[in-house]
Amino acid sequence: MTVPALPTGLFGPDYYQDPYPAFAWLRDNAPVHEFRFPVGDVRTWIVSRFEDVHALLGDSRFSNDAEAYASREFIDSGMVMGADTVVSRILTVLDPPDHTRVRKLAMGAFTPRRVAQWREPTERIVAASLDRLAESERPDIVDYASAIPAAVIGEILGIPFSRYNDMIHAIDRAFRPNDDKNVVTRAFEEIAEYGRDLIKEKRGMLGDDLMSVFIQARDGDDRLDEDELVAMLALMIMAGLDTTRNLIGSAVLALLDHPEQRKLLMGDPELVPGAVEEFLRYEGALTVGLFRFAKEDMEFAGTHLPAGAPVVAALQSANRDPRRFENPDVLDITRKGPRHVGFGHGLHNCLGAALARIEAGVAIPAVFERFPDIALAIPRDEVAYAENWLLRGLASLPVHLNTPGR
Repeated sequence: MTVPALPTGLFGPDYYQDPYPAFAWLRDNAPVHEFRFPVGDVRTWIVSRFEDVHALLGDSRFSNDAEAYASREFIDSGMVMGADTVVSRILTVLDPPDHTRVRKLAMGAFTPRRVAQWREPTERIVAASLDRLAESERPDIVDYASAIPAAVIGEILGIPFSRYNDMIHAIDRAFRPNDDKNVVTRAFEEIAEYGRDLIKEKRGMLGDDLMSVFIQARDGDDRLDEDELVAMLALMIMAGLDTTRNLIGSAVLALLDHPEQRKLLMGDPELVPGAVEEFLRYEGALTVGLFRFAKEDMEFAGTHLPAGAPVVAALQSANRDPRRFENPDVLDITRKGPRHVGFGHGLHNCLGAALARIEAGVAIPAVFERFPDIALAIPRDEVAYAENWLLRGLASLPVHLNTPGR
């Protein structure tokens, strides 16, 4: 029997707009699939089934540390995240014992008391962002979704993000398909430089905010060194801005596409927490996880992987796997049962998940409360996603805040 061809090339233009046909093919025909990653033409494997993605993310035989374990081909391709900058040592690439030590120090900033305090500023910032959206001549939900995480993170860090747009552009350049190593390296350098500037400014006005906690983080005689501080702030910038923006934007679009789900949500505020989990499953902020690297020659899910093999966990494929979820391509905000991997799993599960849930839980329903007649301002088939190999986010989402004619 002849196996049909992969419907769209991985990490190509059609894939970026709709990766789900490719993911369905992979799950059915090649759940651990070898291909050439377009940037650098690197031999790579992509894992697509939920069970295998979940196992990959928790398997200590793999590492996120490219500098220590990646194949020479991968290193030479320029795909090492933040190569030659402190970003290459952010928490998400560290292995134990460094990961254990740094995460333990960082977790002091995410106590239940502190997390609970973030709701009030989030509600205030969302209200102000809705005011600006109402005053806009060309309302765009992506603009609304962009402003919220920048203001929230700036407030909880205790320092304004005056260069928010610069950081969004830097993140976009860092993860957009690009064969020019210098462009990517410079983008990561900009993020690190801004982190250093913020830390220098903050040291003169320490308080009860998140950045002060990072600066003062201590466990006995141990504390974060300067590069670790910069790396932690760089992680907050990269993980806290684009991801939340993407989640809010995609969730608003999903509710515009599914008016019956929107009606359910607006009729019962108690559905909000479960709805946020469904938005993360249905169209999460990350299409795939960061590269993982085989530490040694091994067998994984019936496939031989050589030492140094770069492996991609297809998070959104796992979250749409019918082996795990019933009717996975259907948005159902009342869905119960298995958990998604939208925030990852294992050692590198998302440090800021609680903040993302608060922001999304406030910002998404607030749009429809304020603008009950909101509608797309462009044809649905003109809505486009950004071409970004890691992140799943809308390029823009123009809307009419009041349905024309009403």
